[in-house]
Amino acid sequence: MKIEKNTAVTLRYKVTDLQGKLLEESTEPMVYLHGGYGNTFPKVEAALDGQEVGFHITLELAPADAFGERNEALVQTIPKTQFPPGVKIGGQLEGRAEDGTTIVFTVMKIKGPVVHLDGNHPMAGKTLRFNLKVTEVRAASEEEIAHGHVHGEHGHHH
Repeated sequence: MKIEKNTAVTLRYKVTDLQGKLLEESTEPMVYLHGGYGNTFPKVEAALDGQEVGFHITLELAPADAFGERNEALVQTIPKTQFPPGVKIGGQLEGRAEDGTTIVFTVMKIKGPVVHLDGNHPMAGKTLRFNLKVTEVRAASEEEIAHGHVHGEHGHHH
């Protein structure tokens, strides 16, 4: 079966920087609903469209095509007194942007009475190489199409 709109695509992937440093690798397969549902990057979808099981590709994505450019406005310092006891470097918390969207902030460092937070995705601002291998392609169910994402194993669970 070819990858086309309304197919469920299962991938194995590795993400590296341009120097080849491994940043992320799938331990479980990634499954997404193909066809413009926003479940993966548009350039990944475009590269996989029309392909079949066994297809392998390495894509280089600029920040704008992956996790976006870094936004220094998302780097903040907050008094440590505004955090519960036990705040640790690497810890995460949710905040809200002015438009109401949720932002996940990571504690980058704690210096004296101040906590430094970063709301950027850890891979924001980086050109990345995605090494992808298609391991399964199947027709999506009517329910998956209606919901705009894959259900079941390695997909979305309600």
